[in-house]
Amino acid sequence: MNKSAMWIFTASAMCVSMSAYAEDAAEKAFTDELIECAAYYQISSEAIGAMNAPQMKAVGDRLKISAIDAVAIAGKYRAPAKVETDVSEAKQQQIDKLAGSNNLGALMSKYKDSCKSIVTNPQKRLDYWTMATM
Repeated sequence: MNKSAMWIFTASAMCVSMSAYAEDAAEKAFTDELIECAAYYQISSEAIGAMNAPQMKAVGDRLKISAIDAVAIAGKYRAPAKVETDVSEAKQQQIDKLAGSNNLGALMSKYKDSCKSIVTNPQKRLDYWTMATM
């Protein structure tokens, strides 16, 4: 193989490797966000369920479905067993940040809008992370 062909082969291999790394980083960041959202949705749906307020049942049910959706999407990019473990850890971290308070305001302000966007349009957010990690 001549030097020119070898250089082209090496440069091509490096580009493929860098592209794979960027894709892995994008998928990791995206999945990490989904895991945070799933934890938030689980905490919120459980809190609403604990209120025992019939008028809030539909909201609690939607939050529960959103948690399931976030876990399902994350499971496309990370092993499902790992997703479950990661969600459990994220949920505990979020609960710890509440420091015993039942006020979900801090979690809502951080996750409500962003999580809704991520779960309803996951490809858009994955595209964002793909560009951000290049």
